[in-house]
Amino acid sequence: MSTNAKREVVIIGGGFGGIKTAKMLAKADVNITLIDKTNHHLFQPLLYQVATAALSPGDIAVPIRAIFSKQKNVKVMLGEVVEVLEQQKVVRLKDDRLIPFDTLVVACGAKYNYFGNTAWEKHAPGLKTISNALNIRERILMSLEKADQIESAEERQKYLNFVVIGGGPTGVEMAGAIAEIAKRNMMRDYNNFSPDQTHVYLIEAGPRILNGYDETLSEKAVGMLQELGVEVLQNTPVTNIERDKIFLVGSVIESPNIIWAAGVVANAIIKTLDVETDRAGRAIVAPDMSLPRHRDIFVIGDAAHMLDDKGNPLPAIAPVAMQQGKYVASLLKDASKYNAAVREPFRYLDKGSMATIGRARAVADIRGFKVSGFFAWAMWSVIHILFLIGFRNRLHVFVEWMWHYFTYKRGVRLITDRPGDTIGHSELETNTFGRGA
Repeated sequence: MSTNAKREVVIIGGGFGGIKTAKMLAKADVNITLIDKTNHHLFQPLLYQVATAALSPGDIAVPIRAIFSKQKNVKVMLGEVVEVLEQQKVVRLKDDRLIPFDTLVVACGAKYNYFGNTAWEKHAPGLKTISNALNIRERILMSLEKADQIESAEERQKYLNFVVIGGGPTGVEMAGAIAEIAKRNMMRDYNNFSPDQTHVYLIEAGPRILNGYDETLSEKAVGMLQELGVEVLQNTPVTNIERDKIFLVGSVIESPNIIWAAGVVANAIIKTLDVETDRAGRAIVAPDMSLPRHRDIFVIGDAAHMLDDKGNPLPAIAPVAMQQGKYVASLLKDASKYNAAVREPFRYLDKGSMATIGRARAVADIRGFKVSGFFAWAMWSVIHILFLIGFRNRLHVFVEWMWHYFTYKRGVRLITDRPGDTIGHSELETNTFGRGA
């Protein structure tokens, strides 16, 4: 790069970290190329509400080009990066295009970790994309339709079983939302079975759910889930998953509704970098978020492994990615900071964590202030609405939530991808996996 040329910054990923980095460089003297394999930024914390028919995809997603329509130093590129060639300072796309960079920000996120059991993914989809959410939603709705047409209570039961694997925030929120559907919201529309015939299971291999939270909040979360009718199985590892079956130690649950939320592994792009990784495949970065042997390559968000002041890995959550994106952008805006022999290290400011558990139920730990119930749910709702990009999204989600709160009704209950005229298992599987992730 010549001394007069603008620095070429390539950002891989249009998630929280990548978007924050690009937005913070709005007035910087750099050219930015933001590459993502989809054309939209997705607000993943609310993805489960699309899966459970509370929100539409457009409520939690916005085109990346729309975000940067007025930011002239950003070029948005639809494509999938498969390799980083560090010595040549280029990234290679799936179609073999090469994109050069002076500085690279890898914010590629993560995918669900099946711990070596790749065959399980077919039968227990995760929840990372809009396609995942729509597939899960249609499977849930199709199961209820199937159950309503079966006279035998024994044959009907498996379609009224719902299983969520993983007791982290996503699993807890998903189980609570499904319980509201199965126990209350939609039951008035079905005449052939009653709410008490539905069973929602939350399965956690560890000793408690929400293990990153204070133990008292974990216990309260269990109580709230049980109030909703969720059967919380802790210290219960999964031994195998087959079509419509999940095997536990000493028992088997039959269900076509198995959802995986039990841990993540870093994107495969990280494997192409010259960097040490942790057990989850995340890059072990330097204190300035760069690769130890490549100061012009930064890894942020879910793909990065960094320890906090207490020696614990930073959690894979949006606030971490956004603060890291802001930090990297601050380095790029100040040449003296960027070129310093030793850069000022990144410091994460933990503003707290929270998880919602159905209507008017949540737990929160805000910098040591522990709260649960309606007040925690109200805080969760306000914060998530503020984090949404776009006034239209915020207003629409607020209206939907108020409507749901006062009427107990969910509005997005459409089955739109039925290939045939009959309802059966083969069709459920086609609906769930036919479109891909």
